[in-house]
Amino acid sequence: MQLLRAIDAFGAHLETVRRLSPATVRAYRADLADLADAVGDRELADVDLDALRDWLWRATQRGDARSTVARRTSSARALFRWAREEGLIEVDPSLRLVTPKRGRTLPHVAAAPALDDLLRRMAAAAADGDPLALRDHALIELLYGAGVRVSELCGLDVDDVDLDRATARVVGKGAKERVVPFGAPAARAIGAYLTRGRPALAARGDGAGAALFLGARGRRVGPRTVYELVARTVAPAMGVETVGPHALRHSAATHLLDGGADLRAVQEILGHASLGTTQIYTHVSSERLAAAYRLAHPRA
Repeated sequence: MQLLRAIDAFGAHLETVRRLSPATVRAYRADLADLADAVGDRELADVDLDALRDWLWRATQRGDARSTVARRTSSARALFRWAREEGLIEVDPSLRLVTPKRGRTLPHVAAAPALDDLLRRMAAAAADGDPLALRDHALIELLYGAGVRVSELCGLDVDDVDLDRATARVVGKGAKERVVPFGAPAARAIGAYLTRGRPALAARGDGAGAALFLGARGRRVGPRTVYELVARTVAPAMGVETVGPHALRHSAATHLLDGGADLRAVQEILGHASLGTTQIYTHVSSERLAAAYRLAHPRA
């Protein structure tokens, strides 16, 4: 089988059998398309270890980040492992590929007082009853209060939120469903939005459906709107030029650990498949502790 045909078949396998998210499948396809561009559309069995190493070396030479090279290595391994299982090749050349170590970068974390001040100002702006101000306040409260991903937030329906129990049912990566808690401030903000904000937004269009958060035209809010809102409100509060919704997720995790939450409980809240993914936040918290120690201890 030719390489491009194999990539198409592998992509279909990821979609229909492994049921990965569209974004994840696109990432695999993009990585493997880069491989095909580098080695040509040859027979899959003719792509050997030297060809794979040359592909990754070229990526390094053109300045691709180590995380990108590591991800492409993983994508190639997944393709050839699948091809071997399907009987398309007899030998898997990717088994001897060495994955470059990823550079660990600590996430942006907002200070709790700065977020408290921002949310108080957003609550004051929403008090006048403007539908978008009510939505924006509820949206930021939930992003931070529940630590959800932007895709999970945008996918929420009204029935997914239980205000009495202060929980939200979200669908995360790999179509895995989980229930996440949020606090009383988020519950109050969402309640006010549902009572006074959402009906007004829904009346502006006919595409609201069951969606919880609506845009200015009455349709389900999209990730771009959330990114723009966070850039406009959260970035100045953090004192940075630009930041995305994930900063609120990072902040929620770090503040939970700072407050004494169990690491596995934080893993469950965030929906991480691996505890190792959650552990980066212990490094963030440790750095904050070290900074406090250096400022306060006389023998620091």
